[in-house]
Amino acid sequence: MPPELRKRKAPAAEPAAAPPAKKKGPVAKAVAKVKEVIAPKTTKTAAAKTNGDASQKVAVGETIDLEGFGGEIETNDGVKTTLKKLVDESQSGVVLFTYPKASTPGCTNQACMFRDQYTPLTATGFSIYGLSKDSPKANTTFKTKQNLPYPLLCDTSATLISAIGLKKAPANTTRGVFVIDKSGKVLAAEPGSPAGTVEVVKKLVEGGEATTAAPVTEAVEEPKTETTNGVNGTNGLTKEDTDKAEVAAEVADTAEKLDSNDAKPVVA
Repeated sequence: MPPELRKRKAPAAEPAAAPPAKKKGPVAKAVAKVKEVIAPKTTKTAAAKTNGDASQKVAVGETIDLEGFGGEIETNDGVKTTLKKLVDESQSGVVLFTYPKASTPGCTNQACMFRDQYTPLTATGFSIYGLSKDSPKANTTFKTKQNLPYPLLCDTSATLISAIGLKKAPANTTRGVFVIDKSGKVLAAEPGSPAGTVEVVKKLVEGGEATTAAPVTEAVEEPKTETTNGVNGTNGLTKEDTDKAEVAAEVADTAEKLDSNDAKPVVA
């Protein structure tokens, strides 16, 4: 009986090798470095503000975009408002002093100090507001009992308190003061004692930092700032930076094409 012949299995086809990565030519490499240097970059602080990260505190001297900053709050009378609206309605800017809880000893002392110094502290056109997480009812009682000449702001969700860097974990408020002028420039943002918060504002007023704003007779168009990835240009991105980045991108594309042509074999 003839031996039985078995068929061998055909060897599995080897997967096609991936094409080698295209190497950048010398021109493209040089241009890429230039592009990396001048291309606009989003800083961590700017990105955090864009994403609403409350852990990033505003810095003194920084000009912030007030549109949507701190969310919506309300006065002790129950009127809805925002920091932007308060600044727009002021003559020179806004002073916010924060306190942990209405009608407690330390907070009463602080509020009364701002009451007693109200006239000299507002002489340059700044509007003063107390800011806490208290309800409108609690703040109205506080304001009436202490005869406070300024409104009290109710930030029950701590959105504005958090945005100005005066939220205390897990759900409390740090006593402090925040001062911002009409242009959105932060003049003060720091924690402090009852007397210390008043002293900060007093020094700003007496030192000329808080000067009386000139009366506005007509609408003036503010200079526009460029934005990149939702980040305001005042955070370091100027139109010049953006233009440079666009030029670098065009040069990089041209360089890659030249390098690609150099790499092709010459056909006689």
